[in-house]
Amino acid sequence: MVTIGTPLTDTATKVLLCGSGELGKEVAIELQRLGVEVIALDRYENAPAMQVAHRSYVLPMTDGTVLREIIEKEMPDFIVPEIEAIATDTLAEIEKIGIHGKQIKIVPSANAVSLTMNREGIRRLAAEELKLKTSKYYFAETDEEVKTAADSLGFPCLIKPIMSSSGKGQSIIRSAGQISDAFEKSQREARGSSSTDGKPMKVIVEEFIDFDYEITLLTVQSVSGTIFCEPIGHIQISGDYRESWQPQNMHPEALKRAQKIAGKITKALGGYGIFGVELFVKGKTVYFNEVSPRPHDTGMVTMISQDLSEFVLHTRAFLNLPIPAENMKGKKNKKSGFKVVKQNGPAASKAIFRTGTSKKISYSGLEKALDEKDTQIRLFGKPEIRKERRLGVALAKGKTVKEARKKAARVDNKIDINL
Repeated sequence: MVTIGTPLTDTATKVLLCGSGELGKEVAIELQRLGVEVIALDRYENAPAMQVAHRSYVLPMTDGTVLREIIEKEMPDFIVPEIEAIATDTLAEIEKIGIHGKQIKIVPSANAVSLTMNREGIRRLAAEELKLKTSKYYFAETDEEVKTAADSLGFPCLIKPIMSSSGKGQSIIRSAGQISDAFEKSQREARGSSSTDGKPMKVIVEEFIDFDYEITLLTVQSVSGTIFCEPIGHIQISGDYRESWQPQNMHPEALKRAQKIAGKITKALGGYGIFGVELFVKGKTVYFNEVSPRPHDTGMVTMISQDLSEFVLHTRAFLNLPIPAENMKGKKNKKSGFKVVKQNGPAASKAIFRTGTSKKISYSGLEKALDEKDTQIRLFGKPEIRKERRLGVALAKGKTVKEARKKAARVDNKIDINL
């Protein structure tokens, strides 16, 4: 039996969010709806989730000592990472031995959080242990090793730091003459300027896959079993999500292969919660790319496309609450064995990006933006902008994905952001 206490009392069920961005804000809102006490952490003041949490703290998220002090003070029941750059060793130790005799659950698991922030760990798990189909790859620590890998893979190929996010430090290498600059960029933009022993940060050099499209397959592990959302198509620029839509049209065989891959990797990572599994699709062939053990930015479309958004699914999963799902139909309408979340038809999201510098952001034109049927807006409430930043998301439904994408783009264009 699941019991949830009352916030701000001795019976409270407490969740500590490690990261308080726009995804964390939606998780916090869903937790509040269930009467859960929420404590939000981030590296800067007034982050989006802090604005709806019961309490908040500002700290360097990779400082394990400070993080442990806050955890010992708050003694949460669950710790929910929303970002990758956190002190994962501290979280693993806490999950293993607890604090003052209390067991604290890391969501979805300390193993998942640790492995997925390191491209080497997750790629070795996927390709070498689980034997999932991936691009060919090598790990390298010098530009000479990168050159050897590139010669073997052929041009073009990709170079990525094993520790980075949102496309930082990534490059496409089209010729040997670009290797030195690409390697230098990978070191400059990696999470952490160098490894602990002073050596260069390791990189992964990958075969370039000429895929037809990329999808996010939101996959839930829960008391209700393994459950999938309909595939989400998306566009990224420099590693940042700009647009997503659901459902992405796929060949039935490719979808089944995607679900098998997503089911295997998420079960191996362990724990209950939602995972954003990123896959490349070429015809009927599906390649595993990456996985995030938390709600995915491309999954914001589910706030309008599904009755149960990815944030509802995540909170229900780690709180051990049931998730209704339907059996996916296979050939000749037979049950396929896969469970899927009910989806309400074609929908799209458009990230609201702006460029500038300001600590006094305001928004106008909202009445024009929301005048169109089946549209919504989420403004994240970020306290400042420096250079380019995602400040909100436009959501829309349509008779087709194409129509929904056009509507979401119109909503974005009608919003005036004053800096």
